[in-house]
Amino acid sequence: MLPFEKIRARAVERKGGEVALASLLGPVPDNVAVAAIPDDRILSTMAERVFAAGFVWRVIEQKWPGFEEAFLGFEPKRLLFQPEDFWHDLTADKRIVRNPQKIRSVRDNAAFIEAVARDHGSFGKFLAQWPVDDQIGLMAYLGKHGSRLGGATGRYFLRWLGWDTFMIGGDSMAALRDAGLDIAETPNSKRDLARIQMQLNAWREETGLPYAHLSRILALSIGENRSPEVLREYMGE
Repeated sequence: MLPFEKIRARAVERKGGEVALASLLGPVPDNVAVAAIPDDRILSTMAERVFAAGFVWRVIEQKWPGFEEAFLGFEPKRLLFQPEDFWHDLTADKRIVRNPQKIRSVRDNAAFIEAVARDHGSFGKFLAQWPVDDQIGLMAYLGKHGSRLGGATGRYFLRWLGWDTFMIGGDSMAALRDAGLDIAETPNSKRDLARIQMQLNAWREETGLPYAHLSRILALSIGENRSPEVLREYMGE
């Protein structure tokens, strides 16, 4: 495998220097800090990423105050106490995106959060205790026990919370293949996901960088070379 420093050097050159690259990496994630996030904010973030999947993100962001009102501040216990009519009425509520399947996922994920919180004190504490070098295992857990949290949605959920998350996107995976990792173009198999995790674990040990920065540097080192200004606008920064 190619040493990560060579990949990073390529990203530095493409983006116009160390300062420009650093400006695109975002803050260093803090998994320990995730333990302090209340369960209602966990569910709110979870729901926002579910509703944003396959939709224009900015539209969801603009409507989010209405979502907060309609879903009672995303308090899991309060939502689970609501009768069936409450959930049925939400499918006609103009404050939100009226997708019945995604609306039901909020109730299902409220139950998921409550079940985890009973065992760990809170969902945030559960996430903070999960081994940082086993994101693939955490993604499998979210996909199995949560609602609509598989694939990219689950990864964005973790990143939005501040959990140190690498993304499995086109450019970052192309960079991994270019560096010598034997994975498919769309790496969905357990074998490929395990190889990605192992390689990123090795590079984290080699560089001391968080997974979020490793995957972003990979993506910036290959493919269409967009300017830092365009990328910051795309990332909403």
